[in-house]
Amino acid sequence: MRNRNNWLIFIVILVAFSLWIDLSKNIAIINPFNDKPLVERNVDVKLGLDLRGGLQALLEADVPAETVITTEELTNAKNILQNRANALGVSEITMQIAGDRRIVAEFPGITNPEEVVATLKQTALLEFVDMGTSPVPVGTIIKTDAGGASTTAPTAVPTPIDPAAAPTDPAAAPEEIIYNTVMTGAGLETASVTRNTAGQYQISFVLKPDSTNVFGEYTTSHRGQYLAIVLDKQVISVPTINDPITSGQGVITGQFTQEEAQTLAVQLRSGALPIPIKVVESRTIGATLGEESIRKSVLAGIIGLVVVILFMAFNYRLPGLVADLALICYALFSLMLFKLIPVTLTLPGIAGFILSVGMAVDANVLIFERLKEELRGGRNLRQAIDLAWSRAWPSIRDSNTSTLITCVILFLFGNTFGASMVKGFSVTLALGVGISLFTAIIVTRTFLHTVMDNLKLAEHPRWFGL
Repeated sequence: MRNRNNWLIFIVILVAFSLWIDLSKNIAIINPFNDKPLVERNVDVKLGLDLRGGLQALLEADVPAETVITTEELTNAKNILQNRANALGVSEITMQIAGDRRIVAEFPGITNPEEVVATLKQTALLEFVDMGTSPVPVGTIIKTDAGGASTTAPTAVPTPIDPAAAPTDPAAAPEEIIYNTVMTGAGLETASVTRNTAGQYQISFVLKPDSTNVFGEYTTSHRGQYLAIVLDKQVISVPTINDPITSGQGVITGQFTQEEAQTLAVQLRSGALPIPIKVVESRTIGATLGEESIRKSVLAGIIGLVVVILFMAFNYRLPGLVADLALICYALFSLMLFKLIPVTLTLPGIAGFILSVGMAVDANVLIFERLKEELRGGRNLRQAIDLAWSRAWPSIRDSNTSTLITCVILFLFGNTFGASMVKGFSVTLALGVGISLFTAIIVTRTFLHTVMDNLKLAEHPRWFGL
């Protein structure tokens, strides 16, 4: 009896906590001593691409088919792409490796898919190039030795190249000078957007320790000369070395807008892709379709829940009503977990949750059918409840275990082949099955004893469908 009361108190507290989470978009627990939040978190429902709208892109290694791509290269490329997208402010990104040379990328809620894809594809080869005493104009496309052995500064200025006006005959193109690269972007530790005293955007950078020495020695011996900052072979800034830079910190200046500066900083922080990437396929999903899907899914869920509640009440009478109460608790607990983990809900994910409702009811059906048999066999209510649960438990355990095994297989399949929809279905179904086991083992049994232990079966046989 004491254990049962303790469980009842725990369930009431859990229901109250679930209601708090389910009805909130943001939660905060305030420290009573200093009024500062101990916990502050957004618990709004996370919607997937098919419900929220956005971009889905299939990326592939842009190399010949016979080229072998290692798992490490593909994983590093995925991580770099994800870091770039996160730094651009695209939230709730999903990127999965599909096969041995493809990456499936999903960007919920974005409004500029072309810009995101273009940024992800850029390699952002940053070079600090020795210009000697003859700088070239910003925007000039140059050739560099990219860290070659040459240390002699060029004596001539190359002709700025306009891609639109470039000659079609390679022999007619002006001969270009190959400049010496002092250091590449691989020597950068961090890069961030700042503003100078005039309010202009610039990129502040910090060098790695080994690059700090190289950069310090170069700027010390080349004071008064020009050091071009080159991105993907295009000059973006040509500052003069006024003083030696030995601290390992500096800035990249130019006529940057905020977006341009942010994009460049993201590229520099993320580094170059280990393998070239191309977009094989991309599609934009509108939010209108997502809203319609949500509306129909919620309606289907409500209809299914009402039908189940009515079935349990009419077929099992009082125990059915108790099971309906436990089923409502199940729904509250599930939504709470989805928001706290958080689980990104997709349309298949919602389908998995609705299917798990049926799994939860299935456990109650097994228990109540055994309960009827025990009551017909002359057991009192307390004995009948305990025996019904213990004898139905092996069937409940085996059926739910087989479902969980299937969920694991679906999750591994979706993770291997980039099928995020399959993963969403398996995750919500597995969570639902786990919660349904808790409600069947603890909640339903506790409620049954609380409501029925003091009833006299002989006086109310119809309350139990007998």
